[in-house]
Amino acid sequence: MKQKAIVLSPKDNVATALADLKAGDTLELKIGSKALEVKLTTDIPFGHKFSLSKIEANSPVIKYGEIIGVSTTTIE
Repeated sequence: MKQKAIVLSPKDNVATALADLKAGDTLELKIGSKALEVKLTTDIPFGHKFSLSKIEANSPVIKYGEIIGVSTTTIE
């Protein structure tokens, strides 16, 4: 099965879409040695990020194991 998204570090709280993804899709992602199942609530275009869990407003967005920004609103 072709990988549809990637998590670059076990510290990340977002994944990156490797294809256009549709709301309702369920993805199984490998995060380090663990697997996580994520059900999308909105369409995600290729190359865009989506949260792996709830990110509260004014909380760090982590990709590459580093803070790449701060959320301006709560991200479900």
